[in-house]
Amino acid sequence: MSLIRIENISIEFGDQPLLVDADLSIEENERVCLIGRNGAGKTTLLKIISGALEPDQGDVHRRQHLRISQLEQTLPEADDTRVRDVIKDGLAKQIARIEAYRELSSTLDEAGQDDRQIAALEELQRAIESGGGWNIEQQAETIVSQLQLPADKTLSQLSGGWRRRVALGKALVSQPDLLLLDEPTNHLDIDTIEWLEHRVRGYGGSIVFITHDREFLQKLASRIIEIDRGKLVNWPVDYRRFLALRDKANEEEDTRNALFDKRLAEEENWIRQGIKARRTRNEGRVRSLKAMREEFAGRVKRQRKAKISIENAEQSGRKVCEMRNIHHRYGQQTLINGFKLKIMRGDRIGLVGNNGVGKSTLLKIILGTLPPDEGSVKVGTNLEIAYFDQVKRELDLDKSIADNVGGGKDYISVNGKDRHIIGYLRNFLFSPKRAMAPVKALSGGEKNRVSLAKLFAKPSNLLILDEPTNDLDLEMLEVLEEQLVDYPGTLIVVSHDRNFLDNVVTSILAFEADGKIQQYVGGYTEWARRGRALQSVDEPVQLQTEPAAPARAEPITRRKKLSYKLQRELDDLPNKIEQTENKIASLQQQMNAENFYDQAFEITQPLLEHSSQLHAQLEQLTARWIELEDL
Repeated sequence: MSLIRIENISIEFGDQPLLVDADLSIEENERVCLIGRNGAGKTTLLKIISGALEPDQGDVHRRQHLRISQLEQTLPEADDTRVRDVIKDGLAKQIARIEAYRELSSTLDEAGQDDRQIAALEELQRAIESGGGWNIEQQAETIVSQLQLPADKTLSQLSGGWRRRVALGKALVSQPDLLLLDEPTNHLDIDTIEWLEHRVRGYGGSIVFITHDREFLQKLASRIIEIDRGKLVNWPVDYRRFLALRDKANEEEDTRNALFDKRLAEEENWIRQGIKARRTRNEGRVRSLKAMREEFAGRVKRQRKAKISIENAEQSGRKVCEMRNIHHRYGQQTLINGFKLKIMRGDRIGLVGNNGVGKSTLLKIILGTLPPDEGSVKVGTNLEIAYFDQVKRELDLDKSIADNVGGGKDYISVNGKDRHIIGYLRNFLFSPKRAMAPVKALSGGEKNRVSLAKLFAKPSNLLILDEPTNDLDLEMLEVLEEQLVDYPGTLIVVSHDRNFLDNVVTSILAFEADGKIQQYVGGYTEWARRGRALQSVDEPVQLQTEPAAPARAEPITRRKKLSYKLQRELDDLPNKIEQTENKIASLQQQMNAENFYDQAFEITQPLLEHSSQLHAQLEQLTARWIELEDL
């Protein structure tokens, strides 16, 4: 028997239908992932499964004594509740059954036997035994031991990763037949995500989960349920196979619709023929046309795909940033120790590390908003920086989406052309009506889309993204990746999304277990193959929220003032380097022609020699630029 069987359910909010005549069954020992766009109804369906929400119509059948538990999307509040008590709170229903049994049992002892009361007592006993038994303390201690939780600590003493583990313990302690997970990896670091993957993979019951983490989805889902235009589409495959099958299904749907539309146009043309034709027309054909019209009117089109673009600024200088001997502390904790890094134009760098190790601190040092305790930071020329985390903080929750992105203007400039703000926001999947809604009314994913829309309208040649993927749906993630891959500037990304890093960066800065920050060529997967471990500060003790009095910092290395002549030379070098690069590119284009080497020697040789001279000149200019920058 199925754990849950959902038949012909429909539900809508306002005039927005989320589910229409939807069917679903959840079987024993399966792991089902719900996917769909933000706002498609994934969380609503999860609430219907859990019983927290009733559909407007349709039936939901649950197996008798079915135990359902949910890992909440938000972390437990960091209050003074002990971990052991949080875990026991996951047995609240079981505790209530035991208390009801004892109360009813004492009533029977006082008033004598009653058949209905005895039957109720037996039913309670069966429910208690199926729920894990009478020993609440033992059940709580078992899960504390299995998850290695600090039972006597309070939540205020725990970091976010450990509070997530406690929340999972609360969800698992009742030994549920069905475990529900709503975006369980949100705001977790890589170590905690991989720990969660291991625990969920080893869980014996059934699981229904929602996630935007494609690696998590690929590893765990045995079946995918897609919410598409109010219907539930079953895909009994893993995520990679799903992508291929869905693309094929969409192509077939487009082909069917095109053929149908062609037939409909032909029939409409026939029905509009002259009087003689109408006198002799086939009434069966007329009825068929009416049915085709109704089918066409009832067709629900696929939602348009997001179509975002990133406003590009003029090219920056060749060297974007150079950091030397950087040291930085937070209170008594050393975050960065003797770090050096050179970022060149066009680099695509991903920062990988657990929460609290200093990734955002390093970004702020690069940006110049936070001076290091020791060391020097030299930034290049002609930099136009767009910083995602800063844009998120600047959103005015009381203003509309359009006002936040357009700054109160009706038009914004995108790649040299004026675009109406409503049209621009449509590409980020905001309808004209939604674009006028206040930001405070949006979901987490929608707020992220507003931040991206505002960020990408700003011309940049250095794009710094601090956790840009949180709360975005899978489709928006794919579109964002496509744009970042084509971005011509320099890219620095902090992310715990392993798939995202593999797709958009070409080198990794890893905050490793030995306390060092190491750079590696390739994406996250290439780094993981090396078998290196990340530094962890995720111990079951409270992380400092207020910095202690800082140790006396040694002065930052300052660049000495250049003479007027040398400063002029330094200022002119970026333009000379760019001009030389353009000459090399133009010459290379000539030499790449198919018939170039078919020409006479006296024609090709001068061009080859000139190319060699230009490359030597470029090396000299670059070396001189670095030399003057270092003075």
